Amino acid sequence: MSRNRKQAALTKKSRNLKDFTYDELLDLVSGLGEKPYRAAQLYGWFFKKGARAIDEMTDISKVFRNTLKQGSYYIGLPALTGTKHSGDGTVKLLFELEDRERIESVLIPEEKRLTLCVSTQAGCALGCSFCMTGMYGPGRNLILSEMTGEVHVATGLVKEGLLKDIKRITNVVLMGMGEPLANYEEVLKFINVLTDPKGLGFSSGKVTVSTAGLTPGIKRLGRDASVNLAVSLNATTDQVRSQIMPINKKYPLGGLLAALMAYPLRRGKRITIEYVLMKDLNDTPEDARRLARLLRGIPTKINLIALNPPPGSPFKRPETECIGAFRKILMEAHYDVIVRASRGSDIMAACGQLRGREQKALTGKGA
Repeated sequence: MSRNRKQAALTKKSRNLKDFTYDELLDLVSGLGEKPYRAAQLYGWFFKKGARAIDEMTDISKVFRNTLKQGSYYIGLPALTGTKHSGDGTVKLLFELEDRERIESVLIPEEKRLTLCVSTQAGCALGCSFCMTGMYGPGRNLILSEMTGEVHVATGLVKEGLLKDIKRITNVVLMGMGEPLANYEEVLKFINVLTDPKGLGFSSGKVTVSTAGLTPGIKRLGRDASVNLAVSLNATTDQVRSQIMPINKKYPLGGLLAALMAYPLRRGKRITIEYVLMKDLNDTPEDARRLARLLRGIPTKINLIALNPPPGSPFKRPETECIGAFRKILMEAHYDVIVRASRGSDIMAACGQLRGREQKALTGKGA
């Protein structure tokens, strides 16, 4: 490699090495005059071993490590600025990114699994009227290093005993702040690293992407990945859905349901339909019967979620009896229906409550 070419490679803008896919690392090491096997070494250190600094990579020569540092490459993670513990065992993690944007992730312990809920954007542009993230407003897309960073930091905390006897995250759901399919390219990179045995190593069957209904993105995801799909539906008519979820004006129910009907599923898998119940808006027996008709022919399971009203929201949580009646109608139509408990609502970590904008770091249990 000529001196000029190497110098050009070393004067590139500073970059976090955890933003590189494996193929991009191949290009990087080639550009620095190194053998291709170096890419596999780096990839394993970044994602499998969770290296936090270049000098942690002890089986890589000091000369090459210095080359990376001189070239303004570095390894960085989102800064954990606090944790908040719910009475039900849920833990919310607050992160600050390099540009001082803030995001939140949530660890949700259950009997046989520990789920990490990951954010994919700092904010959300979709403006769903029942969601605090949407009320906070648009924010930027997260990049690969920030999303994998959420996983690495949470994994480290769990291994260190954050949740007593639980030592391993089993499931990852892209249901935190933001719309994953509006950040498609970076989210796909994240999914690939997340499910790569040489990367973060999660089974694709343990990874779920949740969307508010970006129909083109659903079609792309079906072609590009084999993870689970969850769709936030929340209404049974275009009129009501457009009122509470403006994205429906662009991608109405007819096209969305057609995309779900065509979505490729592995044997035994189903699409999760998330339906947030709001009093006197979408919780009537007519809505339940209409929902049963809309989903006919689509392999689904339905999660009913009682609204966690944001402060000042005009929407109300339905009565328990109403939720039960809604579920009964769907079950009589032979759907698998779960009323999902609102985990972490006492620390603003439940569905629709993340906003990434605590005024100061979160500390202490229930604080």
